[in-house]
Amino acid sequence: MKHKAHLIIKGKVQGVYFRAFTKEVADTLGLKGWVRNLPDGSVEAIFEGDKNLIEMAIGKCRVGPPFAVVNDIKVEWSEEIEGYSDFSIRYRL
Repeated sequence: MKHKAHLIIKGKVQGVYFRAFTKEVADTLGLKGWVRNLPDGSVEAIFEGDKNLIEMAIGKCRVGPPFAVVNDIKVEWSEEIEGYSDFSIRYRL
């Protein structure tokens, strides 16, 4: 069964290659979805795939790339799958 996790990542997470890091994590784990910066300085991401793999991705996001400082990650789980074909970086809201 596939799952979906919606994340809001807060801290020093913009300007530190967080989106590229998240895409690399998702691609390595075979997860689908997207990541984008939000106007308030946080990062939003959607992961779809195996729940255990999503949990691994969330763990990696808690650490983040070098120079990132992650203060908090809010995670909402859902079984409503959008069916993304890959994992992408979004540049606009």
